Amino acid sequence: MTTPLDFDSQRIQSLGKRSDQHKYDHGHALVLSGGPGRGGAARLAARAALRVGAGLVTICSPQSAMAENAAQLSSIMLSPLPDSYTLRGILSDDRVSAVCLGPGLGVPRALDMVPAALYSKRATVLDADALTAFEQEPEMLFNHLHPQAIITPHRGEFGRLFPDLAQADSQAAATQAAARAGCTVLLKGEDTWIAEPDGRSTYLSCRGARAVPWLATAGSGDVLAGLIAGLMARGHAGFDAACTAALLHAQAARSFGPGLISEDLPDLIPQVLRDLGVA
Repeated sequence: MTTPLDFDSQRIQSLGKRSDQHKYDHGHALVLSGGPGRGGAARLAARAALRVGAGLVTICSPQSAMAENAAQLSSIMLSPLPDSYTLRGILSDDRVSAVCLGPGLGVPRALDMVPAALYSKRATVLDADALTAFEQEPEMLFNHLHPQAIITPHRGEFGRLFPDLAQADSQAAATQAAARAGCTVLLKGEDTWIAEPDGRSTYLSCRGARAVPWLATAGSGDVLAGLIAGLMARGHAGFDAACTAALLHAQAARSFGPGLISEDLPDLIPQVLRDLGVA
């Protein structure tokens, strides 16, 4: 029987930072943004990546959305990203250690950007529009995915990418999907299942006393994607990053309770880390 996820001493220790390290020791995460009026989701993901310890975080947006994003960001950097050709150039810099794309990206932009992001074989988190964009031809996505990638569908997105697995129980669905896609799958739900292509899987139970119904709010999945990207930027392996991010995400929501909105989540992470004794 699979043991549900929980924090252990090794996982907690991996979240700390040493006093002799500088920002570049903790990685650089890119979060791709959509056009004007669509940047909120990317900003949520970027704040989460920074809060979980990524050394640097940059939002890459169309030039038309730069002013909007700049008006709402300080510690997160900005870079114009007109097309996938430019993205390939950015990802030629080895100091970029993780990419998050999908939240608020828009389907046309996702179709352009996802193959370019995956071409670099960099640690990559695909969520929201980065998955929806391929619902008509999932194989187009699967052909680009690699072991350093993570997809984070909810049940609706999952069913469009893996229609034959839509009725399977969550463990079987996540495990078979990971084998087919060739990457880590985090299937969101009351029990969130995380599976690797080799068959390893685990789950986070959010039932009973551990329930977090307040996560059923717009943008909470964007924050989860950012947490995963931030941890991968820091060097965490994909499966472990997904597990740790899911735990932090749920604990942050649990600590806040009723009235939670997605903007609250990134700013709850420091207190969660302190409560865990992270140094």
